[in-house]
Amino acid sequence: MWCRGIRGATTVDTNTKDEILIRTRELLQQMIAVNAIEKDNVAYALFTATPDLNAEFPAVAARQLGWHDVALLCGQEIDVSDSLAKCLRILILYNTEKSAHEIIHTYIRGAADLRPDVANSNSK
Repeated sequence: MWCRGIRGATTVDTNTKDEILIRTRELLQQMIAVNAIEKDNVAYALFTATPDLNAEFPAVAARQLGWHDVALLCGQEIDVSDSLAKCLRILILYNTEKSAHEIIHTYIRGAADLRPDVANSNSK
């Protein structure tokens, strides 16, 4: 079994608790679905947000989905000029038999522009 990184990103329309949690849940649920993630095999998940998103911790959304025994951490993205605004990112370290090329990274909404080479067909 290997520990693989699964990446995902999305954008949020407004800096509110509800919007941050809705968009984080949406992204996390897509990441779970396309990679058949079982929470017992998650080593940890790192959630980051751009500096313009500070109304809620994105990791709260994972707790709402039942990830009570998973190590979660929130951080702030580096404030780079001209970078994508109102962006949430998730990095899940996952214990799996899958090879690195079998992992599906999920970039949705405005974040699909960050990685058009891996943005999935569910982009909004």
